[in-house]
Amino acid sequence: MGLVVPAVLPSSRKDLEEKLAFLSQTSVKRVQIDVVDGRFASPASWPYTAPKEFDEMVRSTRMLPYLDRFAYEVDLMCLDAEPASEAWLTLGATRLTFHAESARNPERLLASARRRFGSGRGFAPTLLSFGLALNIDSDLALIENCLEEVEYIQFMGIAQIGQQGQPFDTRILEKLRMFRSYHPEIAVQVDGGVTLANAKELLTLGVSSIVVGSAIVRARDPIAAVEMFEALQSPYGV
Repeated sequence: MGLVVPAVLPSSRKDLEEKLAFLSQTSVKRVQIDVVDGRFASPASWPYTAPKEFDEMVRSTRMLPYLDRFAYEVDLMCLDAEPASEAWLTLGATRLTFHAESARNPERLLASARRRFGSGRGFAPTLLSFGLALNIDSDLALIENCLEEVEYIQFMGIAQIGQQGQPFDTRILEKLRMFRSYHPEIAVQVDGGVTLANAKELLTLGVSSIVVGSAIVRARDPIAAVEMFEALQSPYGV
């Protein structure tokens, strides 16, 4: 799997398709689709802005484009994360990131999702992976009992999730150090505020994947920006 994971926050189905078409010109192997329901995080993104269109897409089993190019992961910034998962799996996603704060009991949410979609249905981590995201203000204790249910932890590097272009919150650095000292074997990725300026430090702290949004889509030359991120190296893998 690649080190850099471009994050796409679609305003519409057309916007999603256009951004994926652009990324198909690059060397990236994974793409994250940010899904924001307008309740857990805001503002709402597609498909919550066009639910009927999305439902029809799922019913017709119209798969996500470029499945031969990308592994899709979906960052579920929503309160209905488990039922939403089924739709995205139908469309071809293979990595699902749940947010610890979106459920009263994240351990129960993950266990239920794994029974419904994962090991209980004959899947393996190589075919379907579950991750858990943790907000910058949340304590590590919130995810401690969930680690056996996930393949990776995603630390959010911004204070307000669901919006691209937010400033990087340096508090994440100490949180990463602490988590790595306790759990050196668990894959870690960082999403939010990642730039070329801070990416190298993140990698030295044991981050195996960096999820990058605005530093690519708002770059003067987005393709060159992807190449510079791809040139970075990490001793860790996903």
